Amino acid sequence: MFVDNTWLDIALRGVLLSAAALLWVVLLIRINGLRSLSKMTNFDFVMTVALGSLVAGAAQASDWKEFGQTLIAMGGLFLVQFLAARIRKASDAADDVMQNEPVFLMRDGKFLDHALDKTRVAKSDLIAKLREANALDLSCVRAVVLETTGDVSVLHGDGLDEILIENVKEL
Repeated sequence: MFVDNTWLDIALRGVLLSAAALLWVVLLIRINGLRSLSKMTNFDFVMTVALGSLVAGAAQASDWKEFGQTLIAMGGLFLVQFLAARIRKASDAADDVMQNEPVFLMRDGKFLDHALDKTRVAKSDLIAKLREANALDLSCVRAVVLETTGDVSVLHGDGLDEILIENVKEL
């Protein structure tokens, strides 16, 4: 790609290729929409990780062919994510296959030990999440949910609208 392998050449190549790859990602996000990196589903999470890996690969490309292939792969990821989102929206069966279910880890101030075991979440990690959510009294914790993305949602307060937990699975 560049004529010699001096340190300046290597530094310039890294800066220019990573900048070009990031601009390409920004363009793809503008085309596909902000949901591209939303991490709303496990599929989105995998997309984000794969995209990061491809940006790193593009920044390290040793020739234009490798760089171009990496940019095309990024576009392919966005296309697959777009199609998967359309299919999930159109078909409940496809959505069930492609998406995990959120799971209760705690309910009405009580730890659900079976769910913690089955999801491999340590009680100490759950307690840390409760502290992060400013839960001050376990009796005020209405539900703790392990979301489909791996995030933990802590719902605490005086009441709980059932619509917030209607699709959460009890193990």
